[in-house]
Amino acid sequence: MLRDSLAVAIPVGTYGAAFGAASVAAGFSILQTCLLSLLLFSGASQFAVVGVMGAGGSALSAIATGSLLGFRNGLYGLKMAPILKLRGLKKIIGAQLTIDESTGVAIGQEPRGVEASRYGFWATGIGVYVFWNLFTLLGAKGAQAIGDPSAWGLDAAVPAAFLGLVWPRLIDTKTRFVAIAAALLAIALTPIAPAGVPIIATVTIAVIIGWRRS
Repeated sequence: MLRDSLAVAIPVGTYGAAFGAASVAAGFSILQTCLLSLLLFSGASQFAVVGVMGAGGSALSAIATGSLLGFRNGLYGLKMAPILKLRGLKKIIGAQLTIDESTGVAIGQEPRGVEASRYGFWATGIGVYVFWNLFTLLGAKGAQAIGDPSAWGLDAAVPAAFLGLVWPRLIDTKTRFVAIAAALLAIALTPIAPAGVPIIATVTIAVIIGWRRS
């Protein structure tokens, strides 16, 4: 079980280096970058915050965009609550570690029983947290050391990271259609809307598709 967790935690955690570099490229300090990983700890939401702020968007737009992307973690919590049955401080820690990877591994361990699911959740969540924060620091320090990040193309790290996060999830015609439609809408709105608004607006496409499906 530990092997399954580490197989997820290590490669996902090392991706924190990309966030560290992107955050510094967007104008955040190393301390601010590390605090985002320590406290927010949601890859897509973190990239959204630095992307919107780096593009000149308001803090409100950045928070709104990050919150929309992080909403799924609340749904994961509903799934994991009856399995973990946490109380007190453990409940707070568990909420912080409820991410795509910890939930996915926990659910994948269900055939082995509840204890295996709990172990998979904690081992994966803690593993990703440790490696993500470590590599965030390394990425941020590395980006700062090379001088102007944009001169090295690091200003493209945010869109590249989003593409890396989304690509494996485009598994059927419907998800591909939603992704293409959202991209076209964001491109159309970018020249006329404030930074962050195009990303928020694309949520309407997912809502419409979901509503039609129901």
